Amino acid sequence: MFHRRRGPAAIALAVAAALSLAACGGSSDSGKDASASAAAGDKKAVAQGGEDFGSAAQKTAAMGTDAKPGQWPRTITHAMGETVIKSQPERVVVLDVGELDNVVSLGIKPVGLAPTEGSPELPSYLKKDAGTPKNVGTINNLNLEAIAGLRPDLILGSQLRAADKYDELSRIAPTVFSIRPGFTWKENYLLNAAALDKTAEAKAKLAEYDTRVKALDAKLGSAKPTVSMVRYLPDGVIRLYGNASFIGTILKDVGIPRPKNQDIEDLAAEVSAENIDQADADYIFTGVYGDPKATDKSRAQGNPLWKNLAAVKAGHAYDVPDETWYLGLGVTASHQVLADLESYLTK
Repeated sequence: MFHRRRGPAAIALAVAAALSLAACGGSSDSGKDASASAAAGDKKAVAQGGEDFGSAAQKTAAMGTDAKPGQWPRTITHAMGETVIKSQPERVVVLDVGELDNVVSLGIKPVGLAPTEGSPELPSYLKKDAGTPKNVGTINNLNLEAIAGLRPDLILGSQLRAADKYDELSRIAPTVFSIRPGFTWKENYLLNAAALDKTAEAKAKLAEYDTRVKALDAKLGSAKPTVSMVRYLPDGVIRLYGNASFIGTILKDVGIPRPKNQDIEDLAAEVSAENIDQADADYIFTGVYGDPKATDKSRAQGNPLWKNLAAVKAGHAYDVPDETWYLGLGVTASHQVLADLESYLTK
């Protein structure tokens, strides 16, 4: 079904096919309109509040392959259907930071990366091992021509980010999509590993994570403090992260309690600078997406309500790296977060 494209003519063909499909988005053709509408629905269904949001981890866990180690071709079942990968991928393009973390942790240097709009550079915690992947747009604005020009033999992404680009991408190279990033990070890791024939390595990395989680749980003991997760985003959005988030899964694994308004099976609850007192807990960890000046962080933390919070008065309110605590979405980032938690909570 898929073929490696090596020559300039083949690259040009892939680019033309992808871009012609993308151009169809504005067509009045009812079939193409229906396809675009379905893709938008696919994304909405797995976003926060969508009908398939809560079941994303369970459904992703059922995906993957029944191919034995070293067996090629292999068929991967994933969020958008089935993909046949003919041989061991050597040129991998990743469409989000979670996929980047996943492949780098498995010893692979991707040839292309779509970073987030809020952090356009290669994450600092992955720079040592990630090599120099080329920028292929951002997670919400992919550059199909740049992707095709890299001659990938595997593209890794998610339904949430790029369901509307799946058809174009799959014509460039075999494409495997998880359902969504975030609280599904462990299941996504195993799905990506299945496409790379690295399942044993991924399971070993997750076992290392579990060992470290148990050690921190034991070190903190039974009387653990409550932890509040606050993240400032552009346009005045302030989120209190819940259990159905990357950081939420880590805190839950360690057994760290959350305030009631964050002990929810959802990505996050939103508050304003005027009711920032809802972020109260024994400890507060704050992240900022993008430019802090484009957020309400200074306004919220200038509010007397903030200054009167128990964690702030006790000196237990800390800024943490957004690129690992909120954007990391992978096993490497999880170890960074665990190290930070141990440092802050055992002072």
